[in-house]
Amino acid sequence: MPLRQAHVERTTSETSITIDITLDGTGASNIQTTIPFLDHMLTILAKHALLNLTLQASGDTKIDDHHLVEDIGITLGDAFRKALGEKQGIRRFASLAVPLDESLANITLDISGRPYLLYQVPLPQPQIKNFDLCLFEEFFRAFVVNAAITLHITVPYGQNSHHIIEAIFKGIAKAIEHAISKDDRIQGVPSTKGSL
Repeated sequence: MPLRQAHVERTTSETSITIDITLDGTGASNIQTTIPFLDHMLTILAKHALLNLTLQASGDTKIDDHHLVEDIGITLGDAFRKALGEKQGIRRFASLAVPLDESLANITLDISGRPYLLYQVPLPQPQIKNFDLCLFEEFFRAFVVNAAITLHITVPYGQNSHHIIEAIFKGIAKAIEHAISKDDRIQGVPSTKGSL
């Protein structure tokens, strides 16, 4: 079976990003974005999705973190889509709930070829240190559009924003692990249309 992996570079006047991803990995990662909390979340994503992920990123964070966070989402989504290839034999769907202490994240994922993000995430604390947590919605939207997936993220309850965001990343990781895994019973692409 050929390795499902991709190398993607994105350079603009605002950001510079390099990503290497292997879908059938061990969860090993080397993440350096210059934003410590984002590094933490992407390390969690790789670990629990069993992705091997190397990500080096820098940008104009002296202005704002927005450009870098969004462009990392763009580049990661692009790399994920390319690594998936033709999507032969994948399970495609996943839906699960992941708790972290008092918080719960519900994640529903479809590797559909149609980008759509539903994001219903109340955040009791809007920042962690100086990082604006509303930027995660921009990150996930950029990821979804470039990965060409449908992703619903809902948080019915939670009191600690760190717990909420971490539960989301763990839930997405486990959803990715399930949805991209192969099932020998599935012949070809899992769609009645014959393509995704």
